[in-house]
Amino acid sequence: MKRKLFCEISPLTYRISEEKGIALRKCRDALSGVRFSGEKSDEPLPYLICAHRSLIRRKLGNTNLELQENKAVNLAIAAPKVSGVLIRPGETFSFWHLVGRVNAARGYREGLTITAAGPSRGIGGGMCQFTNLIHWMVLHTPLEIVEKHHHAQDLFPDYQRQTPFGTGTSIVYNYLDYRFQNPTDQTYQLVVYTDEVYLNGEIRATAPLPYKVHLHTRGEHFVREADGVYRCGEVVRTVNDRRTGNVLREDVIQRNHARVCYDTEGLSVTDEEKP
Repeated sequence: MKRKLFCEISPLTYRISEEKGIALRKCRDALSGVRFSGEKSDEPLPYLICAHRSLIRRKLGNTNLELQENKAVNLAIAAPKVSGVLIRPGETFSFWHLVGRVNAARGYREGLTITAAGPSRGIGGGMCQFTNLIHWMVLHTPLEIVEKHHHAQDLFPDYQRQTPFGTGTSIVYNYLDYRFQNPTDQTYQLVVYTDEVYLNGEIRATAPLPYKVHLHTRGEHFVREADGVYRCGEVVRTVNDRRTGNVLREDVIQRNHARVCYDTEGLSVTDEEKP
């Protein structure tokens, strides 16, 4: 029999291992010399670079509607902790540095979470949607992503999808974070808030950008393999000159090969081997 890891022995040993990992991450950050963004301003910076909104209550498989309502509460608690933050030249934005722990003592409720095994539930569920929104906007800027994790599975069918599959994020306090750094000589700002329907976001700056960004999928298709159906394709980032419309650069930012975890009836699926 394979020997269990310490974290696998019991819920208590898992919690001990988790707290150890959190403490180690805090120590590494303290010693790293990284300048984390923390200053906020209620006054929005003059130039709107990107705006996006994300539907809070979505039909995701057989998700309990109560979890969706709880997610709305969780997002409303977390949004003010991030909104208004300034990311000055050379600084790094860290989601968890600003939001902190998401627990019941701080008002967070049980919501939908994603684990390696698939959909689950846990206190503070919904934070991935928050970093999804931020990531989508950051992709439209010269800000550089320095830490991003993503789900390896296609967990839910496309329901009112606004962004390409593969641009999502995965976070766990505090060792799976979402971070980006400002390599420019301009200051950027995140503005985030919730209303009854949407999680809303803006990235603003002290100067406009001379280009605009378009994100789209290329070659997206579903493939039947030995252990199931997979969603394949690329996410492409195209940068166009704002004045002429000419393409300045085109990059593949994500190559998807994600196992589909929902009913594939109605999908157009081909039979071919994984490349």
